[in-house]
Amino acid sequence: MKSILIALTIVIAASLNAAAQQSEVFTTEGKAIRGYDPVAFFKESKAVKGYDSLAYTFKDAQWLFSSKENLEAFKKDPDHYIPQYGGYCAYGTAAGHKAPTQTDTWTIVNDKLYFNYNMKVKQSWMKDQSALIEKADKQWPVVKGQQ
Repeated sequence: MKSILIALTIVIAASLNAAAQQSEVFTTEGKAIRGYDPVAFFKESKAVKGYDSLAYTFKDAQWLFSSKENLEAFKKDPDHYIPQYGGYCAYGTAAGHKAPTQTDTWTIVNDKLYFNYNMKVKQSWMKDQSALIEKADKQWPVVKGQQ
């Protein structure tokens, strides 16, 4: 029952954020991962806000960085640093749809960055992470094309 309520919450939120979800990358105001530096999650193990002056466009989204070093690292290997499922909710992707995410829900698993809708959804996702990642990996090719 709890899983159904979480899935329903994600679906409702997804419908409310449809405009933001038209791209392959989840953005707010054109900025990927709410303007946070994707490299910092790996190098500093925390969410660090990026600067507009250190921006790079990749996959039709603007990625912001907190240092020139992080920007250069991203340019060399963007596919390593971008979050899985375009930064959309990993739990939602496993359920077959796009859902927005919050930056504080980040997790790195097997050197890949994941986000979830909120902390409650993250807790559910963490309980069966491996199976949900496997399911989301299979769903993503279809889900990424959804509006």
